[in-house]
Parts: sequence; structure tokens; C-alpha cells
Amino acid sequence: MGRHTLEYPKSKTNTVRRKADRATYALSAIHSLINASHFLDVAFNPPDDSPFPTILPMIGHMGSFDRPSADLGDPLDLYLHGYVSSRMMNLARSSASSSQGGDDEEEKQGQGQQQQQGLPVCIAASHVDALILATSPFNHSYNYRSATLFGHATLVTDDAEKLYAMELITNGIVPGRWAASRQPPTPAEMQSTSILRVAVASGSAKFRDGGVRDDRHDLEDDEAQGRVWTGVLPVFTRIGEPIPTGYSKVETPADVKDFVREYNRENEEYVFAAAKK
Repeated sequence: MGRHTLEYPKSKTNTVRRKADRATYALSAIHSLINASHFLDVAFNPPDDSPFPTILPMIGHMGSFDRPSADLGDPLDLYLHGYVSSRMMNLARSSASSSQGGDDEEEKQGQGQQQQQGLPVCIAASHVDALILATSPFNHSYNYRSATLFGHATLVTDDAEKLYAMELITNGIVPGRWAASRQPPTPAEMQSTSILRVAVASGSAKFRDGGVRDDRHDLEDDEAQGRVWTGVLPVFTRIGEPIPTGYSKVETPADVKDFVREYNRENEEYVFAAAKK
């Protein structure tokens, strides 16, 4: 019997309304998109004295400290890396500390709930796979993959979980990089680094693939078809040849070369396959 595909439940927050046929709520698809992103856009509400919402580019990776063997199709947390005194880290820290204390029983219950939830955040990841050039500007588009998560961020204070998250995020850059780098982290490195754990409440993803989708009246317009070039411009991220530092005494490892080759091959193959759907 095949493994059941887990999905985030649809809610008012995460339901895709426009082009709903392009949406997916499968955990595996959403978590894969998050992990494939070099940067994540993390949005949160700033203190009351700021009139604007805040959005930050951050590095993160999906994982489970309690269940390290969990795969991308399982419920996971999102771990975000940041500097100890960053604005967001301070907000998460103050969110937790403000939930402590209080004399009124009802107030204590409300504060306990706040501590459990943490700082409300929204995380987005996007990949552009092609530029779609149609006959009409109205039908120009992108092939793309996008994912959004909604959750509550809390500061990781347990050293074991913090090390787990740091290794997870480092290996998300290049697989196996944590073990291949200088170990262990110094006390100063540990103290200057903060990790946020986002307990994911919901999420969704949206895809567009295929080629140009022109309207019939444009396809039947001989003048337009004789004048306007239409087609797909594939877009994919590519890693160049490794450039060692001037002080490196080590040849570029085979696993790094293999990673670069496979990364480039997989990205290119996906983009061209998506354009032909």
C-alpha cells in the first residue's frame, strides 16, 4: 500500500483562490520548495510605533529535532538562521518573555497561549522557471513555483536543538558541508548566532508550467502572427566552477564537484521539462 500524501488543511489563510487549479497543499511539494530556496522572505508585524509591515530575507530549512528521520512529506518545523541582536530575534525574544508573569488567572492563560504560539510570521519562497512571451502583453507570464507558510516563531534556547538546526541549515547550502567544515563551533560563534523555530500552522504552493497560451483571436490574426515572436525563455539557476581561496591548501573535493554538476543538471532538466508540458 502506498504512503498517504499529507496536506495542509485548507483555511481562510492559506487557500489559493485565483487559478486554484495550480495550487497544491501537499507537505512534500511545499517543503521541497522551501528547502530549494537560497533565501526565504520572512514577514512579520513590527512594534506598534512602525507604520509598515517588515519583510526580511533569511536562510532557513525544514526539519524536525524530535524526529530527525522525518522526510519532506511529514509535518516539519522551519528553522531560520539569524544574528543574535537582529530585530526579528529581539521581537521573538520579547514575545516569549512578555508571556511570563501576571496575577490574574485569565491573563495567565492568555499569556501562556502567546508563549506557545510565539511571533506570527509568513514565509514565502519563489522560483522563476521561464519567461512566457505571448502575442498579447495580457497573456505574457512566467513559469514559476511558489510556496507560502504561516506559523509562529520562537527562539531556540536548547543547545542540542540549536546545533541540530545549524547543521541542518549548513547542509541545506551544500549537502555534507557541516561535517566537512571546521568543528566544533566556538563559544563566540554559538553566542552570536540565534535560531528561530517556526511551528507551521498552514501552507500552500502554486505552480505554472507549460508554454504560451494565446487566445484564439490572436492565433487567427495573421498580421499579428507574422509580426510578433512568441515563445518560452527558460530560466534556471546555475552554479559556476568552484573558485578556491588564495589560502586553501585542499583540492576542490569530489563531493563539491558532484554537487555542482547535479545541481545544474537537475535545474536545467526541470525547467525544460516544465516548459514542454
